[in-house]
Amino acid sequence: MYDQAGDVIYVGKAKDLKKRLASYFRVQVSSEKTRALVRNICKIDVTVTHTETEALILEHNYIKQYLPKYNVLLRDDKSYPYIFLSGQHHPKLAVHRGAKKRKGEYFGPYPDSGAVRQSLHLLQKIFPIRQCEDSVYANRSRPCLMYQIGRCLGPCVKGLVSDEDYTEQVNFVRLFLQGKDRQVITSLVDKMEVASQQLAFEKAARYRDQIQALRRIQEQQFVSQDSDDDLDVIGIAQDKGMACIHALFIRQGKVLGSRSYFPRMPADTDINEVITSFISQFYFNQAEGRTIPSVILVSESLGDEQPALSAALTEVAGRKVDLRSQARGYRARYLKLAHTNALTALTSKLNHKMTVHQRVTELRELLGLDSLSRMECFDISHTMGEKTVASCVVFNQEGPIKAEYRRFNITGITGGDDYAAMGQVLHRRYSKQIDPDKIPDIIFIDGGKGQLSRAHEVVNPLCSDWPKKPLLVGVAKGTTRKPGLETLLLVTGEEFSLPSDAPALHLIQHIRDESHDHAISGHRAQRGKVRKRSTLEDVEGIGPKRRQALLKYMGGLQELKRASREEIEKVPGISRSLAEKIYDALQHG
Repeated sequence: MYDQAGDVIYVGKAKDLKKRLASYFRVQVSSEKTRALVRNICKIDVTVTHTETEALILEHNYIKQYLPKYNVLLRDDKSYPYIFLSGQHHPKLAVHRGAKKRKGEYFGPYPDSGAVRQSLHLLQKIFPIRQCEDSVYANRSRPCLMYQIGRCLGPCVKGLVSDEDYTEQVNFVRLFLQGKDRQVITSLVDKMEVASQQLAFEKAARYRDQIQALRRIQEQQFVSQDSDDDLDVIGIAQDKGMACIHALFIRQGKVLGSRSYFPRMPADTDINEVITSFISQFYFNQAEGRTIPSVILVSESLGDEQPALSAALTEVAGRKVDLRSQARGYRARYLKLAHTNALTALTSKLNHKMTVHQRVTELRELLGLDSLSRMECFDISHTMGEKTVASCVVFNQEGPIKAEYRRFNITGITGGDDYAAMGQVLHRRYSKQIDPDKIPDIIFIDGGKGQLSRAHEVVNPLCSDWPKKPLLVGVAKGTTRKPGLETLLLVTGEEFSLPSDAPALHLIQHIRDESHDHAISGHRAQRGKVRKRSTLEDVEGIGPKRRQALLKYMGGLQELKRASREEIEKVPGISRSLAEKIYDALQHG
């Protein structure tokens, strides 16, 4: 369905097209969402498919392509991380995202990369399998620090560990990641007893430490069952025009983690439509490397949609996928857990939304604005004038819009001139044609009167032909620079402070802190690049091979800096004129 501008505003599917369309174009339509949709329909296109599965997949692809206004949209296009065990002679453990093209085994998916890093860190302590890059592994002549502290067996160096011992540890890791930790413990106990009988007490002690570590992990796995289930459990909660979907990821009977999703949806959307849209959009994204488990439990019955959706998932996965809304025993407890988490996350989100709305409303009333839908804040960061970076952060009535945050590398100014830096960033931000919907109601400047005055000089001429003129507000820190003592400055010269417990001040502090953090992180990244860069990289005619030859011949950068022109000239491939350039660059760089 298209609107007058030709934009797709809704994508749907139906077995009986006549009945489906008739449900929209009736005199009495109960749903406010449907009434709003029908008012905007200008044109309808129809595509006929052979099966319901094809219709489901096509619907998903169209929703992903057009992001229609009146469809439920899952705002999550991230791939999920896995633990990857490579298929090499000496396998390594690593984090993996995306398509599974590399030869090896994949364990997961995990809800976030933090969970994967935590698991890898834990595994490295218990099973010392290498986690280094293949290029490092292939070029080692002596063991690294990980071997010295007992976190790697050192397969990169011949003679440190036998292939049999390394393979044994790899097999333990494989079983552990498959959820068979009891089998691993049983095997380790047997090996410890054999080692004790052979008087190999050091070896027996290593097995004992591994057993103790695994038993501590078992005590923490209080949610896991003895089953080998691979299933996802989906709970949903809906209130005040918002919905939260909470997904539990369970593999080999162990809960790998969970995540809450807040899909964008039109008002008055049916809960079944929310779940159906979530399942199709979430699991049909095979390009993002998501795995469809054998069983998907949902906390609400999907009615007539359930068999078709199950068949579509089965076809996409290439094996039987069971979609259920009823469960018993421990699976029923998983469903209850997912539903409880969804309710908790939704309550927290609604409370946060109400708090942000209250802060925005108070700020709008305080500054006497008719509306307040967009705010932008600018800050400058540098160290003694080095690598100046400016940041711009954007907030709306729901909080930060991180996708629209921007950084600007400031060039062509005297180091440390914050006024010039502020003028440059504001000119670069607002001198180009700007979307009317993205014109800010307030522009916050992190600084005092000088910064605000410079901002006014730059912005005032640029916004003369805008539909609305933004209000410039300076945020000056107090003499002690403590939060709550900020002074707000207006272009008119008016200055005022707010009580430390004022919601409007808390919003301004949040915006200012976001801008400050964004600027500092950008500045640190730029400064880090400069300090990691060799002076030799700036010398014309010196490429990677010549740099390597110079450093190797001289024995390092410090020795090269101490060398004379004649000594540099002796390096193979370095002419007299090039030696002059290198010497001058090192002495004056």
